[in-house]
Amino acid sequence: MEQIRIFILLVVVFSLTSCSGNGKDIQKQDVKDAEIAQNNSIKQKEYEDFYEFLEYFSTKRTFQLERIIFPITVSAPDASQIALAPTEEKIEKMDWELLDLTYDSTYTTRDFDKYTQSVNFRKDTAHVALRGIDNGIYADYYFKLINGEWFLVTLVE
Repeated sequence: MEQIRIFILLVVVFSLTSCSGNGKDIQKQDVKDAEIAQNNSIKQKEYEDFYEFLEYFSTKRTFQLERIIFPITVSAPDASQIALAPTEEKIEKMDWELLDLTYDSTYTTRDFDKYTQSVNFRKDTAHVALRGIDNGIYADYYFKLINGEWFLVTLVE
């Protein structure tokens, strides 16, 4: 009888300690999960918002020059070729002209140079596409997210 009491006491003590241990482990895991979620939200906040970047990029020349990887490769049709085959050229920082990618919906209804603008995202890149409405405007601007900041890396006109 004494052995049964000791056995039952051991079972009760073992079950109580194992349950409280699991509770502590669960609490520790909850704390770890909360820390990971907080770190992920901090990392997300560290990345620059593309639309805010684009607005500033389009209006501040010094900022724009800082956010282009020079020399930048530009692909454009060669007017001297019969089929207007594209040619690539590199533009240095000193030859760069301010690029304005600000856009509003009235650009599709104005009298001249109507165009649409769309932005497409993939993983760590953004593609800004300008498409003319009955006028031949066609341009693509490719941006890359590097260390949380957007940079223009190439363009096709």
